[in-house]
Amino acid sequence: MDRRTFFQSALSAAPLLAAQPGRKYKTALIGAGWWGGNIMREALASGDCTAVALADPDAAQLAKSSADIARLSADKPRHYRDYREMLAKERPDICIVATPDHWHALPTIAAVKAGAHVYVEKPISHTIDEGKAMVRAAREADRVVQVGLHRRVSPHPISGMAFLKSGKVGKIGMVRTFAHASGGAGVKTPDSEPPKGLDWDLWLGPAPSRAYNRAIHPKGFRHFLDYANGTLGDWGVHWMDQVLWWTDETHPKTVYSTGGRFVREDSTDAPDTQIVTYEFESFRATWEQRHYAGNNAEQHLIGAYFYGTEGTFHMGWRDGWTFYPARKSQQIIHVEPKLNDPDGQNIKELWSDFMESIRTKRRAVRDIEIGHRATAAALLGMVSLRAGRSIKWDGSKCVGDEAANQFLRRPYRAPWEYPE
Repeated sequence: MDRRTFFQSALSAAPLLAAQPGRKYKTALIGAGWWGGNIMREALASGDCTAVALADPDAAQLAKSSADIARLSADKPRHYRDYREMLAKERPDICIVATPDHWHALPTIAAVKAGAHVYVEKPISHTIDEGKAMVRAAREADRVVQVGLHRRVSPHPISGMAFLKSGKVGKIGMVRTFAHASGGAGVKTPDSEPPKGLDWDLWLGPAPSRAYNRAIHPKGFRHFLDYANGTLGDWGVHWMDQVLWWTDETHPKTVYSTGGRFVREDSTDAPDTQIVTYEFESFRATWEQRHYAGNNAEQHLIGAYFYGTEGTFHMGWRDGWTFYPARKSQQIIHVEPKLNDPDGQNIKELWSDFMESIRTKRRAVRDIEIGHRATAAALLGMVSLRAGRSIKWDGSKCVGDEAANQFLRRPYRAPWEYPE
């Protein structure tokens, strides 16, 4: 069977499978690390899924993930280094994509073309044009694609957003999003030979070739710009998603970013300090980050402040939400969070929505297009930082700035091809 025939037969079969009552969905995990394990755990706990395959270029990750699954179920998922072989042989109903950021686009697109529904972690892509291709592929394949923006289904953001939209904060003119952490200069990590069982060339995939460094893998990739976009591409996506959830506007009109590395002296290359200003039609928003000076001088170290004429509203993470009224005679209002372990998340609730979306053939609460908007808003800060100037954005491209538009994508390393 050739590739075209395979994809067509998979697509025609998938809707029939999804419609069968009481069946278990064949579920595959692409990216078998810590966070992928958290998602697979909730897939198994739902009772709707059976783990049929794991794909990861690191044999150690595969072994650990298999052991975790064995403690939770009788499933014995088969191991693959390459997700392409897995898709061809297993034909899963559902794929979880929990790879490093530079590997989100290609597996997601391949999975929906093979007939699978996809749960992909945020940010949905490493570059903005990858995200456009992912949205297009999901729509053409008519597959459900859920993005791991689990704060959308967390109880306190839901109640907090209702409070914001009720008008009790008054007219909001500014939103400040931020993530600060403690830390110092750090130390250099020398390059070394890859660990036994790690296919480093496959792990790099479309990213530029470089020597293995244990500061990158496992877990450190977010602070290396070849594989992610630093704190803005990580936490910034969550908080820009909250801003876009609140407003009726779909994207900022103008974005300007400044920042750099002023403290960190380790092996990473992402900014340790960054500020982004977003101009929307009816309000302004900012993003702030630093990897140092996280301390008790500031009441909240992460979240979003919404500044209104009736007071200031803080949407947080582990600290819930709080409204500080403008009038001192009024009481502060606070709502505690309801989060799941480990790591204070609400994957269970987001997975439940994902399964209901598949069963009822509706779009997920954090559909791929919504995830693309949040991702693009964050990544525009990196585009501006690289361009060294303010950029005007029309929702698809930088207006009148072809040089800045070059940063919406990047060359892929052969033989990988950039998705269109």
